Amino acid sequence: MICGGGRVTTVPETLAGAFVSADRLLVVQETGNLVHIPSSAQAAATDAVTPAASAFGALSRCTDEQITEFFERFAQRLADDTTGAPILEANARDVASAKAAGRSTTRLILTDKMRADMVAGLRSWAESPLRRDEPVQLIEHDAWSVEARRAPLGIVGFVFEGRPNVFADAAGVLRTGNSVVMRFGSDARRTAEAITGEALEPALAASGLPAGSVSLVRSADRAAGWALFDDRRLALAVARGSGQAVSLLGAVARQAGTPAEPARHRWLVADCRESADPARVRTSVLHSLDCKVCNTLNVCCLPRTRLDLPEVFLEAFDEAAARRGTKATLHGERGSADALPPERVASGIERDDLGAEWEWEDTPEVSLLVTRSVEDAVDAFNTVSPRLAASLVSEDPDEHRRFYDSIDAPFVGDGFTRWADGQYALGTPELGLSNWQGGRPLGRGAVLSGDSVFTIRHWARIGDPDLDR
Repeated sequence: MICGGGRVTTVPETLAGAFVSADRLLVVQETGNLVHIPSSAQAAATDAVTPAASAFGALSRCTDEQITEFFERFAQRLADDTTGAPILEANARDVASAKAAGRSTTRLILTDKMRADMVAGLRSWAESPLRRDEPVQLIEHDAWSVEARRAPLGIVGFVFEGRPNVFADAAGVLRTGNSVVMRFGSDARRTAEAITGEALEPALAASGLPAGSVSLVRSADRAAGWALFDDRRLALAVARGSGQAVSLLGAVARQAGTPAEPARHRWLVADCRESADPARVRTSVLHSLDCKVCNTLNVCCLPRTRLDLPEVFLEAFDEAAARRGTKATLHGERGSADALPPERVASGIERDDLGAEWEWEDTPEVSLLVTRSVEDAVDAFNTVSPRLAASLVSEDPDEHRRFYDSIDAPFVGDGFTRWADGQYALGTPELGLSNWQGGRPLGRGAVLSGDSVFTIRHWARIGDPDLDR
């Protein structure tokens, strides 16, 4: 089978054996992947998108006050111990199942803090002054005018792994009049269905919003996520999870003609001009590795002229692992090997491979690159990284200015990498972050939140009926 500009891929026997009538085979041109979508997974995705499509049209006939009431009622039901009890029970069952299967439950457990944060996020949307139909510009001409107005984007599709808190994040797109379709990983299936049944759907009904305004894909099959992102009715696709899974989902969405919001890892760069404070390098590394999410440190660049910094880095790296009761895993770029103790390097990698994201749950995993200069580190970042976020540790203000001007990233900092987060940095529940690997977002920042999911419509008012060109 030919795909992606002349590449050839072969259907494996396992896929051919599993394929039955009414199933779909999707050839992902960007990656060469063959995606098998069973008919049941396709039906689950379609059954979720169809009511969302109807709801999007119906939302235009609802008031902003109804949307506010939805967020308030959703928050109340989630915070109430009576309606919250079945949700916590379902989450406990999900956690037990995931542990029995040997999978991490770090982000699956619905803790009191996570629940409180979800409630706070929903209430922030209820209190938001943002509305669906607002003028942003008026251009006056002789005898006529054109008004630019913000308008809803459409159906937003989300695929998440095991994070219950994203309900509050994803539901935020209703604030700007969009409908939502969510698909959770199998580990969080019971939790997602309980939140939907006990809190979300009653809140929609009580506020008078269309039932499909927030819709759940009810399938444990990961192929349902591919089917969802292959649906051309989506206006935007957002995936949060592991690097390879997110990359494939994004490729499926783009092939269907839907913009996709990916998330990628961070780089930390230490200044080589004798101005990097070792203590700040240490804390920046340590606090960038407290957990594995999309703003976790993945590649650390150190200057060849500072022989003290590799040891500082390793101490912080090991402490981050010790706090989790594990041992850290270090990958060294082959040209950097002489700066590191050989016994510390788990594998040697080429510079071109530094763009890969390490996937870990309990054992911190980082690549180390030793560079001749900050300029060399910037060149490596701009060439091989997904171009999301970079941090420079330096005491030189001029160096920071040069770094900001030359690094091709939407998020630039001077310490730990975990600050790059919509809720933490901007006080807005975050749906996802955009890197610049596939081009810069047009007309907005790289933090995707409910207040940035909109489009612009233009409304002309012609005062002179005889106006022509």
